[in-house]
Amino acid sequence: MKMIKNILMLVVVTIFAFSCKNEAKAEVKTVEHASEAVAQLDPNATYAKAEFTIEGMTCAMGCAATIEKKIAKMEGVKSSKVDFDKKLAMVEYDEAKVSPESLTKTVTSVADIYSVKDMKTVDAFSAGKETAKACEPGCEKSCCTAGLKEGGKMSCAADCKEACCAKKA
Repeated sequence: MKMIKNILMLVVVTIFAFSCKNEAKAEVKTVEHASEAVAQLDPNATYAKAEFTIEGMTCAMGCAATIEKKIAKMEGVKSSKVDFDKKLAMVEYDEAKVSPESLTKTVTSVADIYSVKDMKTVDAFSAGKETAKACEPGCEKSCCTAGLKEGGKMSCAADCKEACCAKKA
């Protein structure tokens, strides 16, 4: 009888040690997955950006990453990103191939515990980081060369007061 208790106790301790923990202090890794079909995406397509809240996630690697990969594999999805901390999903998709309803269906098909709330179409994602203002084409000011490169385009430095940057505020 004592041996059965010991084996049972060992099994319980092992399950607790290796289960997914629902802690606020867990390390959060946000990985952006570009769809494998990016090369096949139509350059003339109209792309929309959607943001929505996903309720029911309990861990970053098991839940958020799985949902992110599932969305990224959808035909017509250009990029997907799921932030576990904020419970926020950001998806860029071809409007002709993907709809907000299909995004909702994909998320809820991963597991019954997930639900989509506050679906909205946005012009730019609210990722919390500020993007630099883009310089006008042909602008050769020193603040543009000091700026960051975003997508191959030069951008203005944050403290730039030149006319080519001031218009972008």
